[in-house]
Amino acid sequence: MSYQLPPVAWLRAFEAAARHSSFAAAANELNMTSAAISHQIRSLEKRLGFDLFERLPRGVRLTDMGAAYVPAVRKAFEDLSLATMGIFGSLGDKTLRIRVPISYASLVLVPRLPEFRSAYPGIELQLCTTIWGDGLNYESVDIDIRYGDGAWADQREKGGYIEKISDESSIVVCSPHYAERIGAGAGLADIGAGSLIEIMGCEGMWNDLMRQNGLEMIRHEAGVKSDTSLVALEYAATGEGAALVLDAFAQPYLDSGRLVQPVDARLPNEQAHYVLRRPGSQHAPEVLLFTEWMLDSVR
Repeated sequence: MSYQLPPVAWLRAFEAAARHSSFAAAANELNMTSAAISHQIRSLEKRLGFDLFERLPRGVRLTDMGAAYVPAVRKAFEDLSLATMGIFGSLGDKTLRIRVPISYASLVLVPRLPEFRSAYPGIELQLCTTIWGDGLNYESVDIDIRYGDGAWADQREKGGYIEKISDESSIVVCSPHYAERIGAGAGLADIGAGSLIEIMGCEGMWNDLMRQNGLEMIRHEAGVKSDTSLVALEYAATGEGAALVLDAFAQPYLDSGRLVQPVDARLPNEQAHYVLRRPGSQHAPEVLLFTEWMLDSVR
Protein backbone atom coordinates (compact mmCIF):
# COMPACT_ATOMS: atom_id res chain seq x y z
CA MET A 1 0.00 0.00 0.00
CA SER A 2 1.32 3.41 -0.95
CA TYR A 3 0.54 6.08 1.66
CA GLN A 4 0.13 9.62 0.38
CA LEU A 5 2.22 11.14 3.15
CA PRO A 6 4.74 13.98 3.22
CA PRO A 7 8.04 13.27 5.03
CA VAL A 8 7.52 12.86 8.75
CA ALA A 9 10.17 15.52 9.51
CA TRP A 10 8.11 18.11 7.62
CA LEU A 11 5.00 17.15 9.58
CA ARG A 12 6.86 17.39 12.91
CA ALA A 13 8.07 20.86 12.01
CA PHE A 14 4.55 21.88 11.02
CA GLU A 15 2.95 20.56 14.22
CA ALA A 16 5.53 22.19 16.49
CA ALA A 17 5.31 25.54 14.68
CA ALA A 18 1.50 25.43 14.85
CA ARG A 19 1.59 24.72 18.58
CA HIS A 20 4.02 27.53 19.35
CA SER A 21 2.88 29.98 16.63
CA SER A 22 6.59 30.45 16.06
CA PHE A 23 9.24 28.92 13.80
CA ALA A 24 11.94 29.89 16.31
CA ALA A 25 10.21 28.13 19.21
CA ALA A 26 9.61 25.06 17.06
CA ALA A 27 13.28 25.05 16.09
CA ASN A 28 14.30 25.21 19.74
CA GLU A 29 12.03 22.28 20.62
CA LEU A 30 13.28 20.12 17.75
CA ASN A 31 16.96 21.14 18.09
CA MET A 32 17.01 22.67 14.63
CA THR A 33 17.61 26.13 13.20
CA SER A 34 14.75 28.47 12.37
CA ALA A 35 15.89 28.41 8.75
CA ALA A 36 15.60 24.61 8.67
CA ILE A 37 12.07 24.74 10.12
CA SER A 38 11.08 27.40 7.59
CA HIS A 39 12.52 25.33 4.74
CA GLN A 40 10.69 22.16 5.81
CA ILE A 41 7.38 23.97 6.13
CA ARG A 42 7.86 25.64 2.74
CA SER A 43 8.52 22.20 1.29
CA LEU A 44 5.37 20.85 2.96
CA GLU A 45 3.28 23.73 1.63
CA LYS A 46 4.64 23.18 -1.88
CA ARG A 47 3.90 19.46 -1.63
CA LEU A 48 0.31 20.07 -0.47
CA GLY A 49 -0.33 23.00 -2.76
CA PHE A 50 -1.60 25.27 0.03
CA ASP A 51 -0.14 27.84 2.42
CA LEU A 52 -0.34 26.53 5.99
CA PHE A 53 0.88 29.68 7.76
CA GLU A 54 0.58 33.41 7.45
CA ARG A 55 4.00 34.96 8.05
CA LEU A 56 3.60 37.87 10.48
CA PRO A 57 6.08 40.50 11.68
CA ARG A 58 6.26 38.54 14.93
CA GLY A 59 5.56 34.85 14.72
CA VAL A 60 3.22 33.01 12.41
CA ARG A 61 -0.49 32.21 12.29
CA LEU A 62 -2.23 29.20 10.81
CA THR A 63 -4.26 29.70 7.66
CA ASP A 64 -7.69 28.10 7.45
CA MET A 65 -6.16 25.12 5.65
CA GLY A 66 -3.40 24.87 8.24
CA ALA A 67 -5.89 24.99 11.11
CA ALA A 68 -7.93 22.24 9.45
CA TYR A 69 -4.84 20.05 8.95
CA VAL A 70 -3.11 20.34 12.33
CA PRO A 71 -5.61 18.29 14.45
CA ALA A 72 -5.21 15.28 12.15
CA VAL A 73 -1.42 15.55 12.14
CA ARG A 74 -1.33 15.90 15.93
CA LYS A 75 -3.68 12.94 16.42
CA ALA A 76 -1.53 10.79 14.14
CA PHE A 77 1.60 11.55 16.17
CA GLU A 78 -0.23 10.90 19.44
CA ASP A 79 -1.59 7.55 18.20
CA LEU A 80 1.84 6.50 17.00
CA SER A 81 3.41 7.50 20.31
CA LEU A 82 0.78 5.60 22.29
CA ALA A 83 1.15 2.50 20.15
CA THR A 84 4.94 2.55 20.47
CA MET A 85 4.85 2.93 24.25
CA GLY A 86 2.04 0.42 24.66
CA ILE A 87 3.83 -2.29 22.70
CA PHE A 88 7.49 -1.65 23.48
CA GLY A 89 7.25 0.19 26.80
CA SER A 90 8.73 3.51 27.81
CA LEU A 91 12.32 4.44 27.11
CA GLY A 92 13.52 4.30 30.71
CA ASP A 93 11.60 5.23 33.83
CA LYS A 94 9.33 8.27 33.59
CA THR A 95 7.85 10.57 36.22
CA LEU A 96 4.36 11.95 35.68
CA ARG A 97 3.26 14.89 37.81
CA ILE A 98 -0.50 15.26 38.24
CA ARG A 99 -2.43 17.98 40.04
CA VAL A 100 -5.95 17.00 41.03
CA PRO A 101 -8.68 18.23 43.43
CA ILE A 102 -8.54 16.27 46.67
CA SER A 103 -12.10 14.89 46.44
CA TYR A 104 -11.60 13.71 42.86
CA ALA A 105 -8.26 12.17 43.78
CA SER A 106 -9.62 10.30 46.81
CA LEU A 107 -12.95 9.13 45.41
CA VAL A 108 -12.41 8.69 41.66
CA LEU A 109 -8.76 8.59 40.63
CA VAL A 110 -6.89 6.78 43.43
CA PRO A 111 -9.19 3.70 43.52
CA ARG A 112 -8.39 3.16 39.82
CA LEU A 113 -4.63 3.77 39.99
CA PRO A 114 -3.57 0.18 40.81
CA GLU A 115 -4.79 -0.80 37.33
CA PHE A 116 -2.56 1.82 35.71
CA ARG A 117 0.43 0.99 37.91
CA SER A 118 0.08 -2.70 37.09
CA ALA A 119 0.01 -2.00 33.35
CA TYR A 120 2.80 0.62 33.36
CA PRO A 121 5.15 0.02 36.31
CA GLY A 122 7.88 2.15 34.70
CA ILE A 123 5.88 5.36 35.14
CA GLU A 124 6.20 6.99 38.54
CA LEU A 125 3.19 9.07 39.56
CA GLN A 126 3.41 12.18 41.71
CA LEU A 127 0.00 13.41 42.90
CA CYS A 128 -0.48 16.96 44.16
CA THR A 129 -3.94 17.54 45.61
CA THR A 130 -5.72 20.89 45.58
CA ILE A 131 -9.01 22.36 46.76
CA TRP A 132 -9.29 25.45 44.57
CA GLY A 133 -7.30 25.04 41.36
CA ASP A 134 -8.35 28.02 39.25
CA GLY A 135 -5.71 30.67 38.77
CA LEU A 136 -2.84 28.67 40.20
CA ASN A 137 0.39 28.33 38.27
CA TYR A 138 0.68 24.78 37.03
CA GLU A 139 3.95 24.98 35.12
CA SER A 140 5.47 22.35 37.39
CA VAL A 141 2.90 19.64 36.56
CA ASP A 142 2.25 17.59 33.42
CA ILE A 143 -1.47 16.94 33.86
CA ASP A 144 -3.98 19.14 35.64
CA ILE A 145 -7.45 17.87 36.52
CA ARG A 146 -9.78 20.82 37.13
CA TYR A 147 -13.42 21.41 37.92
CA GLY A 148 -15.11 24.21 36.01
CA ASP A 149 -16.66 25.21 32.70
CA GLY A 150 -13.60 24.42 30.55
CA ALA A 151 -13.11 28.06 29.52
CA TRP A 152 -9.55 28.53 30.70
CA ALA A 153 -8.31 31.15 28.27
CA ASP A 154 -4.68 30.98 29.41
CA GLN A 155 -4.52 27.29 28.60
CA ARG A 156 -6.17 27.62 25.20
CA GLU A 157 -4.04 30.59 24.17
CA LYS A 158 -0.89 28.57 24.86
CA GLY A 159 -2.13 25.71 22.70
CA GLY A 160 -2.76 23.38 25.64
CA TYR A 161 -5.07 20.38 25.59
CA ILE A 162 -8.42 20.52 27.38
CA GLU A 163 -11.01 17.73 27.37
CA LYS A 164 -14.09 17.13 29.48
CA ILE A 165 -13.81 13.82 31.30
CA SER A 166 -17.56 13.22 31.53
CA ASP A 167 -20.88 14.96 32.14
CA GLU A 168 -21.74 15.07 35.82
CA SER A 169 -24.80 15.38 38.03
CA SER A 170 -25.40 15.66 41.76
CA ILE A 171 -27.56 13.47 43.99
CA VAL A 172 -28.88 13.65 47.54
CA VAL A 173 -27.27 11.31 50.05
CA CYS A 174 -27.48 10.75 53.80
CA SER A 175 -26.74 8.02 56.30
CA PRO A 176 -29.22 5.15 56.77
CA HIS A 177 -29.81 6.46 60.31
CA TYR A 178 -30.72 9.94 59.06
CA ALA A 179 -33.01 8.41 56.42
CA GLU A 180 -34.86 6.58 59.19
CA ARG A 181 -35.21 9.82 61.17
CA ILE A 182 -36.91 11.69 58.32
CA GLY A 183 -39.16 8.71 57.56
CA ALA A 184 -39.47 6.16 54.79
CA GLY A 185 -42.02 8.19 52.85
CA ALA A 186 -40.12 11.47 53.02
CA GLY A 187 -39.82 13.54 49.88
CA LEU A 188 -37.49 16.22 48.65
CA ALA A 189 -39.43 18.91 50.52
CA ASP A 190 -38.86 17.02 53.79
CA ILE A 191 -35.14 16.79 53.01
CA GLY A 192 -35.02 20.53 52.32
CA ALA A 193 -36.65 21.29 55.67
CA GLY A 194 -34.04 19.30 57.54
CA SER A 195 -30.32 19.72 58.15
CA LEU A 196 -28.46 20.35 54.90
CA ILE A 197 -24.73 19.92 54.36
CA GLU A 198 -23.46 22.45 51.82
CA ILE A 199 -20.25 22.73 49.82
CA MET A 200 -18.65 26.15 49.61
CA GLY A 201 -19.02 27.63 46.15
CA CYS A 202 -22.03 25.40 45.45
CA GLU A 203 -24.50 26.79 47.98
CA GLY A 204 -27.12 27.55 45.32
CA MET A 205 -27.38 23.93 44.18
CA TRP A 206 -29.97 22.99 46.80
CA ASN A 207 -32.23 25.80 45.57
CA ASP A 208 -31.65 24.70 41.97
CA LEU A 209 -32.68 21.15 42.84
CA MET A 210 -35.84 22.35 44.57
CA ARG A 211 -36.84 24.59 41.67
CA GLN A 212 -36.19 21.80 39.18
CA ASN A 213 -38.71 19.69 41.07
CA GLY A 214 -41.33 22.45 41.37
CA LEU A 215 -40.62 23.23 45.02
CA GLU A 216 -39.77 26.37 46.88
CA MET A 217 -36.73 26.31 49.11
CA ILE A 218 -37.94 25.70 52.64
CA ARG A 219 -36.05 27.38 55.45
CA HIS A 220 -33.88 24.51 56.60
CA GLU A 221 -32.11 23.83 59.85
CA ALA A 222 -28.68 25.33 60.37
CA GLY A 223 -26.25 22.82 58.90
CA VAL A 224 -22.57 22.53 58.04
CA LYS A 225 -20.56 23.96 55.14
CA SER A 226 -17.43 22.28 53.85
CA ASP A 227 -14.85 23.32 51.28
CA THR A 228 -14.61 19.79 49.85
CA SER A 229 -17.07 17.09 48.82
CA LEU A 230 -14.95 14.56 50.69
CA VAL A 231 -15.58 16.26 54.04
CA ALA A 232 -19.27 16.77 53.20
CA LEU A 233 -19.63 13.04 52.53
CA GLU A 234 -17.83 12.09 55.71
CA TYR A 235 -20.04 14.42 57.72
CA ALA A 236 -23.17 13.02 56.06
CA ALA A 237 -22.00 9.55 57.12
CA THR A 238 -22.20 10.64 60.77
CA GLY A 239 -25.98 10.94 60.42
CA GLU A 240 -26.19 14.68 60.93
CA GLY A 241 -27.76 15.75 57.66
CA ALA A 242 -28.14 15.30 53.89
CA ALA A 243 -25.56 16.32 51.30
CA LEU A 244 -25.92 17.16 47.61
CA VAL A 245 -22.77 15.85 45.90
CA LEU A 246 -21.55 14.55 42.55
CA ASP A 247 -22.81 11.05 41.89
CA ALA A 248 -19.27 9.83 41.09
CA PHE A 249 -18.11 11.05 44.51
CA ALA A 250 -21.05 9.45 46.31
CA GLN A 251 -20.78 6.06 44.61
CA PRO A 252 -18.13 4.53 46.90
CA TYR A 253 -20.24 5.47 49.94
CA LEU A 254 -23.38 4.04 48.37
CA ASP A 255 -21.56 0.84 47.45
CA SER A 256 -20.32 0.40 51.02
CA GLY A 257 -23.71 1.18 52.55
CA ARG A 258 -22.39 4.10 54.60
CA LEU A 259 -24.78 6.40 52.69
CA VAL A 260 -28.10 5.94 50.92
CA GLN A 261 -30.21 7.98 48.50
CA PRO A 262 -33.33 9.02 50.44
CA VAL A 263 -34.96 10.48 47.32
CA ASP A 264 -34.63 9.81 43.61
CA ALA A 265 -33.60 13.34 42.59
CA ARG A 266 -30.75 14.31 40.30
CA LEU A 267 -29.39 17.76 39.41
CA PRO A 268 -27.41 18.00 36.11
CA ASN A 269 -24.28 20.11 36.58
CA GLU A 270 -23.26 22.84 34.17
CA GLN A 271 -19.65 22.41 35.25
CA ALA A 272 -17.57 19.25 35.11
CA HIS A 273 -14.08 17.85 35.63
CA TYR A 274 -11.62 18.37 32.78
CA VAL A 275 -8.18 17.01 32.06
CA LEU A 276 -5.60 19.58 30.94
CA ARG A 277 -2.20 18.75 29.49
CA ARG A 278 0.44 21.42 29.96
CA PRO A 279 1.68 22.73 26.59
CA GLY A 280 5.32 21.97 27.40
CA SER A 281 4.72 18.25 27.98
CA GLN A 282 1.34 17.47 26.44
CA HIS A 283 2.79 15.23 23.72
CA ALA A 284 5.09 13.19 25.98
CA PRO A 285 4.22 9.48 25.61
CA GLU A 286 3.55 8.97 29.31
CA VAL A 287 1.24 12.01 29.38
CA LEU A 288 -0.73 10.74 26.39
CA LEU A 289 -0.88 7.25 27.84
CA PHE A 290 -2.20 8.37 31.22
CA THR A 291 -4.77 10.68 29.62
CA GLU A 292 -6.16 7.95 27.39
CA TRP A 293 -6.22 5.45 30.24
CA MET A 294 -7.99 7.82 32.63
CA LEU A 295 -10.65 8.86 30.12
CA ASP A 296 -11.38 5.23 29.27
CA SER A 297 -11.41 4.17 32.92
CA VAL A 298 -13.70 6.92 34.20
CA ARG A 299 -16.09 6.94 31.26
